[in-house]
Formats: sequence, structure tokens, C-alpha cells
Amino acid sequence: MLLAAVKDWFDWFPGAETLTVLKWTLVILLIVTGFIGTFLPILPGTTLIFVGTLAHYFLMGMQAESRLTWQSLVVIGILWALSIVVDWLSGAMGAKWFGSSKYGIWGALIGGVVGAIFFNLPGLILGPIVGVFVAEMWFAKKEWKPAANSTVGTVVGGLAGVVAKMLLAMAMILWYAADVFFLNPTH
Repeated sequence: MLLAAVKDWFDWFPGAETLTVLKWTLVILLIVTGFIGTFLPILPGTTLIFVGTLAHYFLMGMQAESRLTWQSLVVIGILWALSIVVDWLSGAMGAKWFGSSKYGIWGALIGGVVGAIFFNLPGLILGPIVGVFVAEMWFAKKEWKPAANSTVGTVVGGLAGVVAKMLLAMAMILWYAADVFFLNPTH
């Protein structure tokens, strides 16, 4: 019964063209949503872009049919990994730039991880900020104002990280588009 219903549903589609349109819709939706996600911390931006390129590669028939080479997937994967590293380290680097101690840097890293794990989106944003401030006050024994300066550095670093992630996301998309539409001719 269920198998017949599924078959009838697929028979409704006019043919391979509709399936191709659905595949392209999924890939474009993932990539566009991913790019938007580089600005919104609630969406895993570059991860969605990477998943979109993987979906293109595997849904469109791999290398020859998809016109996306495995080498380009490796490059896009490296750019994705860099975006993850930038995301984790940007707050700590900003804190260091603004004079944070090693305790503050560790506070930013630990606060980011703990915040993301236990408090999801608010923790991802507030974790590094709280982590730097608490570490600077308790462990580095700094006064309120120098601890606050380190905290401002975390925010500045986080914003710089968003810009860096946006640039990496654009590089991922441009590499994908160049490989699929310009470098590999259609068959």
C-alpha cells in the first residue's frame, strides 16, 4: 500500500527535469541560507554552504556529471575548516589584542565552549564575554576597568570573526560557482 502510494507520488512528476530542479533548489537553498547564516549566529553558515556543495556533488552525479571536482570539494572543505577555527578563536584573539592576560584568553575559549554546549545561541554569544571578564577578575586579579577592556576586546574580536567568516563564505561560494559554471564545461 505504502509502496504504491510512493510510486504514484513519483509518477506525478513529469520526469527527470523536475528532479533536477528539485536538486538545484536544495543546493541553492543550502548555499544561500548558509551565506545568510554567516551574519546570524543561530545558523551554521559555512557548514550549510559546505553541505550544499556536498549535496551538489553527490546529487548531481559526482565529478563528471556535476562539474564539481573533488579537488574543489577539498578546497571548499579547507575554507570551511578555517571558518570554524576563526569562529572559535576570534573572541580570544580580540581579548589578547586589547590586553587580556592568558587567563582572559583561556576564559574566552572555555566560556565559548561551555556557553555553546549548555546555553546554545545565548551561550555562544555571551560565553566568551563572561569567560574573559570572570577570568580577568578572579584569576588575573585585575581591577574592574582593565577586565572590562579585555571584555570589549572579545566583542571586537567576535565582530572581526564574523567579517572573516563572511569572507571565507564568499570564497567558498565563488570557488564552487567558478568550478561548476566556468572551469568545467558542460557535456
